Amino acid sequence: MNPVAENGHLPPAARRVGPWLMWFAVLGASVAWALHLFVAWGVVELACASGRDTVLGLPLRGLVLVATVVPLLVALAATWTSWRLRRRIAQSDTDDRRLQRAGFLAGVGLALSLLAVATIVFGGAALLVLEPCAT
Repeated sequence: MNPVAENGHLPPAARRVGPWLMWFAVLGASVAWALHLFVAWGVVELACASGRDTVLGLPLRGLVLVATVVPLLVALAATWTSWRLRRRIAQSDTDDRRLQRAGFLAGVGLALSLLAVATIVFGGAALLVLEPCAT
């Protein structure tokens, strides 16, 4: 079946799947995890190496909490986006290869996003539960 309707326009499912939204769905959570890894763990390592328990006047645990929650919210948004895109594409009744490819990418994005969310949660828990500068 051709994805272009009689009036020459794409069906609603195809119009809603834009390239930027798809990129966010596939890579957003992984980039958020990388940000969490470099900021949260990096700040702890640098602060402990310098013998401080504050960074820019903020307590180390508070900064780690912020560096965990913000990437977690981004990763959850990417998870929700990939789930919504996957549902929209699955509901379309077209055999267009572009939409099939987009559905596959949305599924990959969903799997990567769930993995990134779990990694951020467990990494943040380790940073918040364990003593930051214990030797």
